Amino acid sequence: MRTLLWAERLKLKRSKIIWIAVFSAIMVAFIVFMQGQFQYYGQRYVDGATWYMTATQSLGSLYVFPAIIALMGSYMICREDQDDTMKSLALVPVSVSNLIRAKMIITAILSVVLYAFLFAVTLTVEMVIHISLLDLGVVLGFAKMYLLEGVGLFLAVSPIIAIVYRLKKGYWLALIFAEIYSFLGLFLGMQSTMRSIYPITAAFCVAGYYETTPVQFAISLFSLLACGGLSLIILHGLNRKSDIH
Repeated sequence: MRTLLWAERLKLKRSKIIWIAVFSAIMVAFIVFMQGQFQYYGQRYVDGATWYMTATQSLGSLYVFPAIIALMGSYMICREDQDDTMKSLALVPVSVSNLIRAKMIITAILSVVLYAFLFAVTLTVEMVIHISLLDLGVVLGFAKMYLLEGVGLFLAVSPIIAIVYRLKKGYWLALIFAEIYSFLGLFLGMQSTMRSIYPITAAFCVAGYYETTPVQFAISLFSLLACGGLSLIILHGLNRKSDIH
């Protein structure tokens, strides 16, 4: 497994998908900062301490990052078939199950790294504007929220990655499916019960963005774990067929 993870990391160095993810994070940070210039009762939104970190996480997690995470995962999993390199890999004693598992692990890591990068950007801006209003507890709280959101959104979109791999129609489908999937969260998140169940908004609940009761937190956590379990079931069935062939 360590060798497979190392190999996937080397492949990503030659890929533009990472730069797409980085660019998307920078654009989210920039757009939210520009939105923060609007005034409300004579005060800019961005002048409120922690407003920028809160708004950036919310906008990115609902509109951009589910699609980016799904695209990264689907790209890594589907490209072996689309680039016709799977036939070459078949000549090497490599388990397809382990190969797909390594790709999913890398996707999860990239999801967390993407959120860590976004947090670093937003924290830098907050420190420039509100250095005297930030304390260690607030910073650590947001760091925890961002990193948990990265894990949660990966679990939430993992079934999409598995389904796109099953369809074998092109990894760009993941971008479309995930965008629709996350957009629905805008409406379902308005109701407290559905907010805890729907995977995209459940990630917010687990991360601590929404205030939740212990029961709601448990429901949200179960929803995300169920998504991860569903993706494993889909991929396991396909991998068994591939290993047999």
